[in-house]
Amino acid sequence: MAFERLESYIFEKMSASKQPGLSAAIVRESEVIWARGFGFRDLAGGLPATPHTLYGIGSVTKSFTAMAIMQLAEADKLSLDDPVSQHLPRFTVQPFGETIRLWHLLTHTSGIAALASSESLIDGLVGAREHWLPMADADDVLTFMQEAETWALTRPGERWFYLNEGYLLLGRVVEVVSGEPFETYVHNHILGPLGMRRTFFQRADVEADPDAATPYLLTPDGGRRASLHPYRGLAAAGGLISNVLDMAPYITMLLDEGATSIGRLLSADSARTMQTPRTTMPLQGNPFGDSGYGLGLMSTPDFLGRELIGHGGSVGTSTAQMSYIPSEGLGIMLLANGSGPMMALLAMAGLAEALGEDVETLPFVRYEARLDELTGAYRGYKDTIRYHVRRVGEFLHLEEPSNYGTRTTILVVEDLGESRRLFYTPRLEQRLPVEFRVGEDGRVDLVIERYLLRRVGPLP
Repeated sequence: MAFERLESYIFEKMSASKQPGLSAAIVRESEVIWARGFGFRDLAGGLPATPHTLYGIGSVTKSFTAMAIMQLAEADKLSLDDPVSQHLPRFTVQPFGETIRLWHLLTHTSGIAALASSESLIDGLVGAREHWLPMADADDVLTFMQEAETWALTRPGERWFYLNEGYLLLGRVVEVVSGEPFETYVHNHILGPLGMRRTFFQRADVEADPDAATPYLLTPDGGRRASLHPYRGLAAAGGLISNVLDMAPYITMLLDEGATSIGRLLSADSARTMQTPRTTMPLQGNPFGDSGYGLGLMSTPDFLGRELIGHGGSVGTSTAQMSYIPSEGLGIMLLANGSGPMMALLAMAGLAEALGEDVETLPFVRYEARLDELTGAYRGYKDTIRYHVRRVGEFLHLEEPSNYGTRTTILVVEDLGESRRLFYTPRLEQRLPVEFRVGEDGRVDLVIERYLLRRVGPLP
């Protein structure tokens, strides 16, 4: 299968977002059916990205942490219902006086709103801002969280709040219960058995590898600045570095519910428990249904009539997306050395093409195409007024240029019909309607307040 539409879509999105490099692979029934690198793993050296290139996988690491906990539960060394304090006595946080249990951390339902220590750590390491937290291990996390009860919004189990700190604590639980350092446990019980020989936690291993990507910080002005990978402080929450070919057998194992060619790494019941939602994620407007969160894995119920499982990840200088469809034995892994395109959407496009579906009919592809059709320079009657319509991310900007500067207004989508596309401008006193009329001949008219303008060409 050629995957030509996917390749064009990835190339288009990388170009628009100024993404340096990206690698991707698709697996079906334990076989890699397509893999490619795009762009550069290192700009200074002109080195291309390949399917073997190493990148940070970010929070995709959480599924490995959850799997380690499930393995230890199967060995009767812990229970998902154990209080966190049973294994970490220094952890005394009790939202509204109630106990936080292991499954609360696994599902991000501790009741504590995100504390953003990982985000602050990443920003400090890459120089995005000056705030600094000296958090190198779980002991530092425990110290940092001593007053976290004041940040609790609900009782444990009631609501989903993504909490990186919870997974860092789960990594320490793995150490306490298994008697091995977290990284060693993951290597011995997951990476090694799966033959993931080029998946690492340590900087020395990555720097010794001949095909490691340079991490890039993508700046608001479109620049690409060589930066760092945050090796310390993320560990069980987002510390793994891997490549799409190494991740293929991991996805296959998840598709096979814990089974591998050399035996089971996890029981089928435990694998199903990981991917079964325990809480609904508070996201609105998902055309594929309300997403849920299990144990280190997210679930979308109706992607082209099929359940979609996976997880994304970002550490600022690299991004990742792992997605798979259990009913089809089909999965995809994408990794990039920057924070450019939305990787979850690229993953959906790849899976759709692998299923033989028309990628152009996916809601987000159709949405983007209909926005792009409206961009350009618009003029009023006999050039009396002028506007520019520019796409910026997922929005359109209405620009009114003059010799004294440009006044810009955001256009918010209301309805993207075939011939009439409705927007409004957010104003304190009222919503000003904006309408685009698209003709079959390609003519586009803009109706805003009392004015009619016609598109006369592309943006200058």
